[in-house]
Amino acid sequence: MSKPIVITTAITGSQPRKKDNPALPVTPQEQIESTHEAFEAGSSLVHIHVRDEDENSSSDPELFARVQEGIKQHCPGMIIQFSTGGRGREAEQRGAMMHLKPDMASLATGSVNFPSNIYENPPDLIESLAASMKENGVKPEVEVFDAAMLYNAVRLSEAGKIPKPLHVQFVTGIPGAMPTRRKLLEFLVDELHELAPDATWSAMGIGRHQFEVNKWTLQMGGHARTGFEDNVKLGRDALAPNNAALVSLITDVAADYDRYPAGPEEARALLALTSAV
Repeated sequence: MSKPIVITTAITGSQPRKKDNPALPVTPQEQIESTHEAFEAGSSLVHIHVRDEDENSSSDPELFARVQEGIKQHCPGMIIQFSTGGRGREAEQRGAMMHLKPDMASLATGSVNFPSNIYENPPDLIESLAASMKENGVKPEVEVFDAAMLYNAVRLSEAGKIPKPLHVQFVTGIPGAMPTRRKLLEFLVDELHELAPDATWSAMGIGRHQFEVNKWTLQMGGHARTGFEDNVKLGRDALAPNNAALVSLITDVAADYDRYPAGPEEARALLALTSAV
């Protein structure tokens, strides 16, 4: 029987700016519209950053609230995931929107080198964000940028600081962090299955590796992430017209791997989330 796949769309990140890609959704209205297009194309989970008037990454709860309200209205049942990513911001800022109670929020369980800076996630910040998520009934998506983060997540889960079952997002292709190598992903997935047998997982590749990793996850039985945050291009040169086009790349080949895109309620059941009905 065909197996469902949860497709996450990361509609916009903190860069590049809109001037570099006019199709990049920046304002709340643009993000709502882009999410709706991705939802119609087969995505059941949206990963959200918000931006201020200067298009810089923001932790403003009001902006998150506006995007969340619009998505709930136009994309019934879609899983809403807030990003807590931020370079140098305190836990109170990075988790300032948890009271809005999205379905999920990202949680990096360690620090990692990026090309020009360090994505700092010291232990006290990780535990503070995890506690805020737990208090507000928000399921963490554990973001694994290197192998140590997987073991940190399992340890936090065993200590009751991250609820079970875990959902892990393996991030590959960022210079300074894990490379995009299938053997490495296979090792990490095997480790996850051994250490947390009830966990679910997804994987993503940055830039030109995005669709390659999408196909690996289709074949390996995991879930997939796509979207402008990770890759504003289709291939090396042509700009993607929208996030929905990146979702369609996955849905167009899913049947070749005996997979199909999960609808919102099926995706919620797969990730052990509350039904939206």
